[in-house]
Amino acid sequence: MKYSLKTLLVTVALCIVTSVNLLAQKFMTHAVKKGETLLSVAAKYGVSTQSILQYNKEIKDGSTLAINTILVVPQAKVKTPVTTSRVNDLISNVMQDSVIKREPIGYTKHKVRKRETLYGIAKRYEVTEEDIKKYNKQLYASQLKKKMEIRIPKYKKLVEKENTIDPDAYEKYTVVPKETRWSIAHKYGITIDSMLVLNPALSQSTNYLAEGYELLMPKIAGSTVDGQQTQLYTSYTVPPKMNFYRLEQDFGVKSDEIVRLNPEITERGGLKEGMIIRIPETELDAGEINTDNYIFYEVKPKQNEFRLTRKFGMSWADLIRLNPELKSGLKAGMILKLPKEQGGDFEVRNALILDNVNLLDSVNTAIRPKVMFMLPFRLDKLDLSDKESVTWTIENRNSLKYSLGLYSGALVALDSLAALGISVDVKTFDNQLSITKTKEILVKERLSEYNAIFGPLDELSLKEVAVQASNYNVPVVAPVKAKSDISLNNVFFSYTDDDLLRKHMIDYVKSNFTDENIIIIADDKSKLSQELLVHNFPDAKVLKVKEEEKNIGINREKLGGLFSETQENWVFVESDNFKLISSVVSILNAFHNSLLDVEESTEKLRLRMFTTNHNNAFEDDVISSTHLSNLNFTYPSVYREVSSNSFVARYHKKFGAEPDKYAVRGFDVTYDVLLKLAYNNNLMDVAKFIGTTEYNGNKFDYAKDASSGYFNQASYIMSYDDMRIKQLQ
Repeated sequence: MKYSLKTLLVTVALCIVTSVNLLAQKFMTHAVKKGETLLSVAAKYGVSTQSILQYNKEIKDGSTLAINTILVVPQAKVKTPVTTSRVNDLISNVMQDSVIKREPIGYTKHKVRKRETLYGIAKRYEVTEEDIKKYNKQLYASQLKKKMEIRIPKYKKLVEKENTIDPDAYEKYTVVPKETRWSIAHKYGITIDSMLVLNPALSQSTNYLAEGYELLMPKIAGSTVDGQQTQLYTSYTVPPKMNFYRLEQDFGVKSDEIVRLNPEITERGGLKEGMIIRIPETELDAGEINTDNYIFYEVKPKQNEFRLTRKFGMSWADLIRLNPELKSGLKAGMILKLPKEQGGDFEVRNALILDNVNLLDSVNTAIRPKVMFMLPFRLDKLDLSDKESVTWTIENRNSLKYSLGLYSGALVALDSLAALGISVDVKTFDNQLSITKTKEILVKERLSEYNAIFGPLDELSLKEVAVQASNYNVPVVAPVKAKSDISLNNVFFSYTDDDLLRKHMIDYVKSNFTDENIIIIADDKSKLSQELLVHNFPDAKVLKVKEEEKNIGINREKLGGLFSETQENWVFVESDNFKLISSVVSILNAFHNSLLDVEESTEKLRLRMFTTNHNNAFEDDVISSTHLSNLNFTYPSVYREVSSNSFVARYHKKFGAEPDKYAVRGFDVTYDVLLKLAYNNNLMDVAKFIGTTEYNGNKFDYAKDASSGYFNQASYIMSYDDMRIKQLQ
């Protein structure tokens, strides 16, 4: 990509010198509720009544506000509502105080001995492992070491009040295979928040739940010591226009049974609005609730019956039959179960239903994220007055080419967000591809003030940034391919791992496979790919690659003997050697154009080429795009081709050039992260319940690894067809 050097490099230099505050005029809309006044609305948003009147000319000072009037509120400063977790009624306030509110009254110094473990130390001092990590933040990033000195928090012993906690109301539950936090929460009829209160040792950063783990849970209401269930009832307030037919449909209880349980119905001459009646509850069969049978959904705030039934494509009565607790009303935090085969407007990850959230419609313009860009621009090595030298450096130094591409796309993303009314505080640093410079920047910056950090690109610096940012739970986004051995919970690996790409390709081929003849050509460095292919396609034929000191290639005659004339031939080419790939592509193209060895036949050999690892060798200039198109070459990719769109037009207007794939990636990664932060200013929380997002040339679907960071699971299947590259999946 040929950049407008004067525009882009000067922009980068200015951004590095100063902080960039991308401001947008902030407005909120507010629908007036019953009893609200101009003064109460102004107080709610932290603005004056005059500022509201200024932007709502139809409203007069002192006039009564009509219900549902839409007000425009300028420069809204939404007060953060004070919320508490929905804790099941079975959990007493005393237990909440003991778990949530306790603070250390002092600390004990402990010198780690040989072979000591965090578990053993926690047990010795009667605290949890999380308690120790909380006050020794280095343990989030590194393991215990001999002679390490750590602080052990000391807590005031609580004096239990009489009759405040009934030990008979709780039980130990051992996690069995195929169970998740959500399936167990549903089984006991509590929320995930309640489970965390009862079990403070559970990790806050990952949803992983190990088989055999013991949980403290409230006993299921109505259960007895011998396991027998007593009949349970729920109170139900009769709404307007309710009749027995609807009651039967909603609750699955015959009308004569309802009348028998509620004699007042006969006394008052039938069902009356406002009447409180008893409805028998359906017995809960807890043993069958697991990921084999069900998927699970956590109810979000402000959801109602209509939105849920439309989302799941089910009637309210069907939902109640599966989730009897809905008879008592729909509440945020409830865990609902659905049949595993259930379809609807959602996607499922690890048996948990994720919402397909339209981030553009869900942003909160009152949120103002602060982000850092740390990239190796190497401005210390560039003479901006020498255009020829700068051009050569950009073309020949990948770190600078990648940085300029990523950052130019990010700047366009920031412009686009400002147009949506989202203000972002940005600070940009040149870490000069140096771990020393990286540490120097980190010392001067208050990392706790940031909501996200983009980069750096080199792995040593990336790890250093991640370690220091983890102390403040700040997410670090790796915009390009990075090794996943950076075992920290705050790293977002935006570039889909090669193993996942390989799996996506194999899954695609398996889903389209009928009786094709599969041939594998792999060099010694690609044995892993060969083994995986043979494992998934046991009947595949393997052609040995001849690897000599200076030459590498295949035997054309042996390859010809592996082809089938009656089946379509699918050939996998696995290598990162452009010489081998070029040779194989040329040979395959020649076979593809040859006629079948059948008398008077006009048919050509049916041939298609695949790879599970589309590396840079496949893009070498010596490899013919025409040949790849003839072979319908198909491969997995983190990137798809970008057609002309609003981003391309905006980029061209800003920089006077067409965006390359790094600029596209810079836009997509930045736009995705900042939209999520504008929806919920905690990237870790958003990753738990938002599924796949997709933009110009990249898509993102982050999943938390049990022992490391967040990994993008999304990718494309691309194919050459008629001299174009098309997206297949």
